[in-house]
Amino acid sequence: MRTRLLPLLIVLMAAVLLALGLPLADRVAAAEQQRVVIDRIDDTARFAALAQFVSEPLAGSDERQRVLQTELEAYESVYGIRVGVFYRDDRALAKAPAAWFLPVEGEGREAFKEALLGRRSHDPPQVWPWQDGRVVVASPVVRDGDVVAVVVTDSPTGEMRSRILRGWLLIALGEAVAMLVALGAAFRLAGWVLLPVRILDAATHDIASGRMRSRVAASGGPPELRRLARSFNEMADNVEDVLEQQRAFVADASHQLRNPLAALLLRIELLALELPDGNEEIASVRTEGKRLARVLDDLLDLALAEHAAADLQLTDIAALTAERVSSWRPLADEKGVRLTLDGSPAVTGWADPVALSSALDAVIDNALKFTPPGEEVRVTAGTDGDGTTVVVADRGPGLSEQELERIGDRFWRSGRHQNVQGSGLGLSISRTLLTAGGGSIGYGVHEPHGLRVTVTVPRNPPHV
Repeated sequence: MRTRLLPLLIVLMAAVLLALGLPLADRVAAAEQQRVVIDRIDDTARFAALAQFVSEPLAGSDERQRVLQTELEAYESVYGIRVGVFYRDDRALAKAPAAWFLPVEGEGREAFKEALLGRRSHDPPQVWPWQDGRVVVASPVVRDGDVVAVVVTDSPTGEMRSRILRGWLLIALGEAVAMLVALGAAFRLAGWVLLPVRILDAATHDIASGRMRSRVAASGGPPELRRLARSFNEMADNVEDVLEQQRAFVADASHQLRNPLAALLLRIELLALELPDGNEEIASVRTEGKRLARVLDDLLDLALAEHAAADLQLTDIAALTAERVSSWRPLADEKGVRLTLDGSPAVTGWADPVALSSALDAVIDNALKFTPPGEEVRVTAGTDGDGTTVVVADRGPGLSEQELERIGDRFWRSGRHQNVQGSGLGLSISRTLLTAGGGSIGYGVHEPHGLRVTVTVPRNPPHV
């Protein structure tokens, strides 16, 4: 969720900063040019005041004209700005530099025409830092109410564009600093909002893994998430209570049924003494009674497995697997099945030794039940990524894809194997025992035929 929330926050903050920065940059450029234009207006007004007292020279001997020419040349020399006073017919009363002429068209000509109408020329268009434009300002020279000439200034914009660029760089620097601050705030905000979500996700995973006592501290994050955390804790409490009641019912029912069943089996045995040997009905009743006793024992084991907490410790998985294989080898030899052990001699993992032993017993027992004489059951201990695995592969009839999806469900048995002894709870108990310790059990096809069961426990210690 962080990877989706952070880009959204960053894009929004970048859009806000751009929405503020672009108008500010435009204002900076406009202000710099306006300052130049105001300066040129002042200069042209001063030159127009000098020029209105200059008579049209007959032979270039007017003293006031020479003073005006000197002023214009000094101005152009100091500031590098072309300046001239032009009559209506474009003749120059005075100008600097001498080689400069009023342009025939363009901004200079438009400004000259506006000044001839008795008003100052309009502000020139904005010059941007990447443009090599010029600023032209014209003011009329009025004598006795008539416009007799026009003062025109043609200013270079290099210095103005440099100032605009420096202003933009300062804005960009400010925007970058603001963006960094906004990024820090976004990370803090995302962490503050998502921390309760991460805690809630971890607690949900714990409960899904069988650790029903996991809860969420409803003390951080937005009010909505705190309320969600409290609701989650209430839900977890209710689920735990229901499961506890279910376990207690199964355990009590199993325990209470054992005594009547034992008495019933005893009466069947006493009844069998009164009947001829080999009575099929008595044998069938005795078999079903013993099967019911096994089911009750398995139900009680399942209830205890769901209730007990895992005692995780660093375990020599290879040694424990070898011990269980040795324990089951006499039964395998009796059935004519080859029970072999393979894999690394030194494999460790974090598991409850008792729970793992019980799970391996159930898996190996299941493999020996369905493997015909002369075939092999191979047990392999090894590692796979972050997990330590024990693989039990048999050469039995195997299961179909649909049956693989149901294996491990309580009381489920394949329709093809109903004649094989068992309650259908052994693999369910194994899965419950492994899940309590962070392990898992998986099923697959062992080509060309048979079942492949993979028991996995963590290689790394559990997070406290």
